[in-house]
Amino acid sequence: MRLDHVSYAAEPDGLAATAARLSQAIGVECVDGGVHPRFGTRNIVLPLRGAHYIEVVEVLDHPVADKVPFGQAVRARSAAGGGWLAWVVAVHDMAAVEGRLGRSCVPGNRRLPDGTELHWNQLGVMGLMADPQLPFFVTWLEGTAPHPSRSGPTDVSLVGLQIAGDRARVVDWLGPSPSVEDVDVDWVAPHGTPGLLSVTFASPRGTITV
Repeated sequence: MRLDHVSYAAEPDGLAATAARLSQAIGVECVDGGVHPRFGTRNIVLPLRGAHYIEVVEVLDHPVADKVPFGQAVRARSAAGGGWLAWVVAVHDMAAVEGRLGRSCVPGNRRLPDGTELHWNQLGVMGLMADPQLPFFVTWLEGTAPHPSRSGPTDVSLVGLQIAGDRARVVDWLGPSPSVEDVDVDWVAPHGTPGLLSVTFASPRGTITV
């Protein structure tokens, strides 16, 4: 099990301005990610080393956004001022996660500006909405556009997460192989709503925490 990406909900001045601030802070160029037609959202990608990336995401003015969990989650986080929304882990066997949690995955796709598409299955956004410390799960499907981490050159790595919450609860959610081995996770006691508090990056400019 590995960390795939982290999601950041757009702040009040919108997707482009939010992504530009993160780009400047971290030192990674923004890439227009396109639209999630099934979720009523769109994103900008900041590619990172190690098959990681940041997704800056914004809800669209479209009815589907209010009908699906991911659109609802993005809208709620942006309405609260924006910021870190979720951490997302990649799994090879989504069927095992479905069986263990007693839930079915849903298909996702993103239509890139050049007309190509990414396709994946995801599970757990409703768990995230109920308990923001929990990650959700993704499995990328073959035969689609390259993984978002490959959407541009970068010399910045994601090296750590700070999460407010209960480590035991998250370990139970992740299942029999709960270790996310490619990043360090610092658990702190929640003071208010649990969830992803900050993300740490290693760059040529040094260590950066957002």
